Amino acid sequence: QVHVVESGGGLVQPGGSLTLSCAASGFSFSTYGMRWYRQAPGKERELVATITNTNRQDYANSVRGRFTISRDNGRNTVYLQMNSLKPDDTAVYYCNAWLWSNNYWGQGTRVTVSS
Repeated sequence: QVHVVESGGGLVQPGGSLTLSCAASGFSFSTYGMRWYRQAPGKERELVATITNTNRQDYANSVRGRFTISRDNGRNTVYLQMNSLKPDDTAVYYCNAWLWSNNYWGQGTRVTVSS
């Protein structure tokens, strides 16, 4: 059975940092690409960061230079280190695992950036 579980969200002040984690099980984690998406209130879900099974990374322009995606295949976990957070980063953050036609999603973790 596939499980994808995000954690690490919370309330942080502007300029602060958070690290999100996504623990996966039930599939061959190391062969999958992993992505972080986010959905802000009243907006569509957007792709934030991608890491392939060969560790190639890519970022949305809005977060490049502030966010870092990484993975630990030994722990079946992907991380999103978020620095210099802004109120516009407020959203529910979702983890996604993909390989060909397989797509697995977590339930999301909420990040609120506010003073």
